[in-house]
Amino acid sequence: MLLVGCLLGLATGICVAAFNLGVHVIHEWAWAGTPTEGAAWLRLQRLSDTWHRILLIPVTGGVVVGMMHGLLEIFEQIKQSLSSQREGIDFMAAIFPTIKAIQAAITLGTGCSLGPEGPSVDIGKSCANGCAEMMENNRERRIALVAAGSAAGIASGFNAAVAGCFFAIETVLRPLRAENSPPFTTAMIILASVISSTVSNVLLGEKAAFIVPTYELKSAAELPLYLILGMLCGVVSVAFRQLVVWFTKAFDLIRKKFGLPAVVCPALGGLGAGLIALRYPGILYWGFTNVDEILHTGKSASAPGIWLLAQLAAAKVVATALCKGSGLVGGLYAPSLMIGAAVGAVFGGSAAELINSAIPGNTAVAHPQAYALVGMAATLASVCSVPLTSVLLLFELTKDYRILLPLMGAVGLAIWVPSVVNQSGSKDTFEATSPRHGYSSLLPPTDRNETDWRRQDGDDVELAILDVDPYHYGSNNEEMLLDDLKVSQAMTKHYVKVTPTFTIEETTRLMQEKQQNCVVVVDNEDFLEGIVTLGDLRRKGFVPSENSDSTQANSSTLDANSSLVSSCLTRGFQFHGNERGLVTCFPDTDLSTAKVLMEVKGIKQLPVVKRGAGRRNDGRRKVLGLLHYDSIGWCLREELERWKALYQRENFQQSTVNGH
Repeated sequence: MLLVGCLLGLATGICVAAFNLGVHVIHEWAWAGTPTEGAAWLRLQRLSDTWHRILLIPVTGGVVVGMMHGLLEIFEQIKQSLSSQREGIDFMAAIFPTIKAIQAAITLGTGCSLGPEGPSVDIGKSCANGCAEMMENNRERRIALVAAGSAAGIASGFNAAVAGCFFAIETVLRPLRAENSPPFTTAMIILASVISSTVSNVLLGEKAAFIVPTYELKSAAELPLYLILGMLCGVVSVAFRQLVVWFTKAFDLIRKKFGLPAVVCPALGGLGAGLIALRYPGILYWGFTNVDEILHTGKSASAPGIWLLAQLAAAKVVATALCKGSGLVGGLYAPSLMIGAAVGAVFGGSAAELINSAIPGNTAVAHPQAYALVGMAATLASVCSVPLTSVLLLFELTKDYRILLPLMGAVGLAIWVPSVVNQSGSKDTFEATSPRHGYSSLLPPTDRNETDWRRQDGDDVELAILDVDPYHYGSNNEEMLLDDLKVSQAMTKHYVKVTPTFTIEETTRLMQEKQQNCVVVVDNEDFLEGIVTLGDLRRKGFVPSENSDSTQANSSTLDANSSLVSSCLTRGFQFHGNERGLVTCFPDTDLSTAKVLMEVKGIKQLPVVKRGAGRRNDGRRKVLGLLHYDSIGWCLREELERWKALYQRENFQQSTVNGH
């Protein structure tokens, strides 16, 4: 497995490097003749000379991406038609992540307002799923592989191996409650992260994602300002995520109302981004040159001023939400960094002006660049729900211990704001944005249906590495869902309960009246004594079988009238010659464990008892319900349908989960 982790890091590093190279080639071809400073150069040109390129290039990218959505639908139909014939490894599954990566490269290469880190993580996830398909089908092993793949994706995308490791822990292991993951999982994550980052350095060069200015903390008196900045970034992230939800619903409504083909919505998203870029070309994706420009505000003649940065931040929020909602493919990671940098620079510059005007000559406030750095991490953490990753990423980029204190304070409050909003919002909104709902199953990104291609890969989709479409996949993912479901969700409280003094005849009559095939036997204090099933009564001869004659039937009736139910009571089972107690479960037992117990023992009913107080009552426990084997399947189907309904109602998942 450690060797597989190394190979996974190598494969992810190569694939991410190829993806970034593809983005660069498309960008160079689409924007040929434009200097590397891109948006800054476009801002200084006459609009009459550049408007056609600014408008048409993103639209063209949207059209191509939309056409590829149609191609994905065709492949999905082919995949479904071949699913019944599939045996062994599904090589066709590699088509879907490949097409998605090409879509992302076209989206970013034509300047649409999204980012490359989300697709990079998807690439790592796809490599991990490929490895899992070729190995033993094991949930813990699959979790370890996906965690290593996600770490490799973010490490190679940002050239930040440490942040990649924490990203995997924060978005895969913790939400999946992977306490039973293999002991080598952490080693796999570290190896995959380091190797993918090294491969990316070799193939793309060791140049950092963006040039980080020197950080300075003037005095401890600045800390309250950073806390206020954190809350401001949290508010911006809430508005940002709500805009993504709104645009997603708006495009869905337009598409359904007018019956538009799949190609139209991404084209409209590209058109919207182009229209905004006519006034604010800084919203176009140009690598991290736009972030570099913000981080050096005031240090060059072409750098935008504070007022222009405020407008640019608002324009970037709208443009990114528009692109994401329209179905263009990309992440929210890079846009979050740019928005955070702009918000931080505006806040820092405004705070310095206010304090200097109140106290002339005061130099207790750092330059806007310091606040821009902290704003980047705070916004990233709030939008994508990755606080630890954000802190480690900025620390890894700045390599300055002085940034940790204000950084952690700002990130903490930035995360707090959306959590308060989620608690006060509706249940549906909370379910759509809660990271927990983004992690129910480990699914390959290869299966897509008509609604899937427009899924908003937010914090719990893109960053979480885990899709939220469990109803669409096989038995392995059903078992993972059972791990999350509890016995209390499937058990029934409507069952027949009798005491040991009941006769067989009274017991069978109750079973017939209540249409039950078993009874739970309890003592006078309502403690569980055992269980009696219809099969037990037949084996004892108290209930005649269909083939028995009238003489046997009369004899059975006489015995049933005189015999007590305790005479055929199941109180336990034999194991290696020793008597064991009755098999029971607790309400908080997961359905996967209960299902295995019932299958191993060959039983169809399992008493559900109250946890605790067993020793005080000589091991006796009170009955809370009865779990039927068939109820497990019904509960699973209901859960799958619930996911399906939620998924179709809310295309945007946070989780946005969590988004890049």
